[in-house]
Amino acid sequence: MSNFWEKLNKPFFVLAPMANVTDWAFRKVVAKCGRPNVFYTEFLSCDGILHDKTKFEKELYFEKSEKPIVVQFFGSKPENFYKCAQLARELGFDGIDINMGCPDRNVEKQGAGAALIKNHKLAQEIVKETQRGAGDLPVSVKTRLGYNKIITKEWVSILLETELAAIIVHGRTRKEISQVPAHWEEIGKAAEMAKDTKTLIIGNGDIVDMDDARQKAKDYSLDGIMVGRGIFANPWFFNEKVDIKEIKPGQRIELLREHLDNFEKLWGDDKRFDTMKKFFKVYISGWPACPVCHACACRAGMADRDGAKELRAKLMTVKNKKEVVDILQNQL
Repeated sequence: MSNFWEKLNKPFFVLAPMANVTDWAFRKVVAKCGRPNVFYTEFLSCDGILHDKTKFEKELYFEKSEKPIVVQFFGSKPENFYKCAQLARELGFDGIDINMGCPDRNVEKQGAGAALIKNHKLAQEIVKETQRGAGDLPVSVKTRLGYNKIITKEWVSILLETELAAIIVHGRTRKEISQVPAHWEEIGKAAEMAKDTKTLIIGNGDIVDMDDARQKAKDYSLDGIMVGRGIFANPWFFNEKVDIKEIKPGQRIELLREHLDNFEKLWGDDKRFDTMKKFFKVYISGWPACPVCHACACRAGMADRDGAKELRAKLMTVKNKKEVVDILQNQL
């Protein structure tokens, strides 16, 4: 199996791994709207998988139509990354990504995620063991510019020594989380450092649309762009033929119903339905207000200028799929 990253036309575009977001149920929706060049799974615990793989079967589920797809692992034990890399090969993933950027405290307590930015020796050991288990699968790392301060040159140099297939650079430090604009000039420095290597550099942070993505890739000499939160504002993000302003409320409602069906098919009763609520604003937003009064209470769900606030508030009270469907039925 060859390195799929090398076959992609540049710049390429990737959907970021997001916990409780990028499972098969949502990826299928994105694929229908207009797929990215590369999909990622949610970020998954090496320790958890090796303790009981059966609990992660649904997080690891994907269809051939989603390929190339990369599985992302987090943890702090090199031997567990080796074993999970072997599993990724067995399951047919196209690549393996190591999370070295997650700021979640529970993740960091394990010495994983962004905590690895402070432990260069362990970070390199994890990469090497992942590569050993991966065989011919490409291994990448998603990380940040530093922990408490920006250390792009020092940190990226450490990662480049391991000859990764790709490094995804989120343009903030762990301390900054997402509270400041991404430092794209620092991502550009990473690209400059890697230009004489085989490691691809992918930028991530605050991308608003595909025009912005292409411009950032050009301005900072990047091989690709990863999009995270932007998909919440627009499920059609990667489809350059679609003008989001032309999408009708009925189309958004239908897409939400498809997502509900996917969620039920994948998870059944294994995951709390409240997980779906974070997606309601993805679909129920951007609706035009009433052209007569510009605010209007003449129709349920249309009582504010974005035409959807009241409906979203109703949906946030539901307990199951049926209640959502009943509310949406009145909107069609």
